[in-house]
Amino acid sequence: MDDDAYDSRQPESVAAVLKVFAILQALAEKNEIGISELSVRLAMPKATVYRFLQTMKTLGYVRQEVDSERYGLTMRMFELGAKSLRVPDLVELAKPHMQRLSDATGETVHLGTLIDSEIIYVHKVDSRHMLGMYSRIGRRAPLHCTAIGKVLMAWESREARARVIEGCDFKRFRDKTITTREAFDAELERTLAQGFGQDREEFDDHIRCAAIPIFDRNNHVCAGLSVSFPTFRYDMAREPELVAMLRDASREISRQLGCTQFPLVAAEAAVR
Repeated sequence: MDDDAYDSRQPESVAAVLKVFAILQALAEKNEIGISELSVRLAMPKATVYRFLQTMKTLGYVRQEVDSERYGLTMRMFELGAKSLRVPDLVELAKPHMQRLSDATGETVHLGTLIDSEIIYVHKVDSRHMLGMYSRIGRRAPLHCTAIGKVLMAWESREARARVIEGCDFKRFRDKTITTREAFDAELERTLAQGFGQDREEFDDHIRCAAIPIFDRNNHVCAGLSVSFPTFRYDMAREPELVAMLRDASREISRQLGCTQFPLVAAEAAVR
């Protein structure tokens, strides 16, 4: 941030707000950071940084590691951000369905929504197995190589999809990652046709995912629900059963959100 943002020409109250948000932004970009690094990065006196950090720590938005004395954000910041979701009841409505999916499959279940040109995991139920997919609530992931990202884009309007995809860099994460807009467009058409999204070891090695979209009261896609498996536990013969469970969960969550025309009915009929 420009040093002028902190200079004496700013009213004192405005300058304080700018400093708080600059510190929060810096903490959001790194898992943990020390006062000296923050001071240099933000061109702010150490005493000022320390004073604001201690206030935010008292309020519960910042944590301080005992050993390193470095600072990081707490889950309270994520909870605050989650309240700005387009569908504020989404997580609470999805929780019991996600737990049932995890109980039935034994695997990790994620709920994700769109943020900028990425997805963000807003809720998660862990696998009961020792070996599962590493992730955390609040983690961002790319659109082009995740099952949730694919369903969020496949059921989006073409105009909105085009705007979002402009921000994608199609970075290669694994050998099977889709790396071009043309290939991604083709994948979205395939996703629509089959009625669910797939990640075939495209983002994490040895991890496969299947996802389904969730729809809001405007019958518009608002989230994605997925189950993630280590590849050796993904049974292709049981994939239709998995997709049916995901679709049932999506239908009920969407209904509770006010969706009146569940768009996956046609795909469900085609499978049957």
